[in-house]
Amino acid sequence: MQIHIKRTSLITGLLILLVTLNAQESLPNWTHYRGSNLDGISVEAGLPVTWDETSHIAWKTAVEGKGWSSPVVYGNQVWLTTEENREMRAICIDFQTGGIIHDQVVFHPDTLYRKHAVNSYATPTAAIEKDFVYVHFGRYGTACLDSRSGETIWKRSDIQVEHIQGPGSSLLIYKDKLIVHLEGSDTQNILALDKRTGVTLWKTERPRELWDRMEYIGKKAYITPIIVTVEGRDLMISNGSAACIAYDPETGKEVWRIVQGEDSTISMPVENNGIVYFYTAFVTGADGEKFAELFAVDPKGKGDIGATNILWRVKSPILQLSTPVVVDGLLYTVDSQSLLSCLEAGTGETVWSMKLKGKFNSSPVYADGYIYVSSTSGKTVVFRAGRVADVVAENTLDGEIWATPAMTGGAILMRTSKFLYKITSD
Repeated sequence: MQIHIKRTSLITGLLILLVTLNAQESLPNWTHYRGSNLDGISVEAGLPVTWDETSHIAWKTAVEGKGWSSPVVYGNQVWLTTEENREMRAICIDFQTGGIIHDQVVFHPDTLYRKHAVNSYATPTAAIEKDFVYVHFGRYGTACLDSRSGETIWKRSDIQVEHIQGPGSSLLIYKDKLIVHLEGSDTQNILALDKRTGVTLWKTERPRELWDRMEYIGKKAYITPIIVTVEGRDLMISNGSAACIAYDPETGKEVWRIVQGEDSTISMPVENNGIVYFYTAFVTGADGEKFAELFAVDPKGKGDIGATNILWRVKSPILQLSTPVVVDGLLYTVDSQSLLSCLEAGTGETVWSMKLKGKFNSSPVYADGYIYVSSTSGKTVVFRAGRVADVVAENTLDGEIWATPAMTGGAILMRTSKFLYKITSD
């Protein structure tokens, strides 16, 4: 009888564990800028393609201050950052109700340094995991908060850099590390911090032989890196202003580089089917024309792989802000002149393109057969993914849109300059 009770208890316990694990797996989850895989692709089905201020809005919550950081989501919590009156704040919003759970002042610097007119002091997107959220305000500080209590676990404000035009690089969680990019006109550093203590585990400076020859204004960068696995080894791909470099994320050591660029990079890399795609900084041609390029790169190899591993390259306008999304062999990108293009991911050949109205600083996101592209005028253009240009809707919300939306838990979380919206099919 005693043995039977123990077996029953064991079976019951296993069932409870399975139910708990399944419930955790089904929680809303969008942990980084452009998603948990940093690729702009959502696994959600049935998301709305049309909305306005009076339809498909589950809730909208006013967000005080100014910040272009995108929402990140874990479970019932949505986190974003903002700045007002020199207060650098982390805000947590209830996914179900839109109510504010936490509103914490993390940093309150004595001085704010200059930034670009279109930037904010709270542009970098946070990163989140179970029980912890990490926020970043560039030179003003990086911190880890307990997502349950909102209390600060650790913070660093000693890592200084001259951004010139404000912060922009978002955070990346890698195993026990928090990857932080701080690249300005004076120093260009990448750091791995212990995500539980904030202690520096490694620090890598961009190669001086490449960066010293640049004008000081162009040395800065605002990119967010990605992690790819190449032949069983993880690489961190980071496209700085003078070169795209692959680093070992465990040590910060350089593995390979592709050298090209005279000025800042903003758009982040993206990987699909073993190929890495990224926009270079601009270069000046023999005729004086300034242009950037979109590269497709085979990420295998060591050293300078620029002469051997570039699979294709496409000339593009300078100062590319938006990051492409790659789905089913097609790459979708909107350039800095608002030209939306669909390219063959394997060759770079243009499948179709269309000129959009407005400026597009956020990046396109894919979900369930549709691409969503949002402009600073508050308009989101939704078009059907595929080989024919097929716009299905244009939707407008109150305020400007600079942040890339999160798409999880059956909802689109869209941040404007005034509100955070939860948009659903209901």
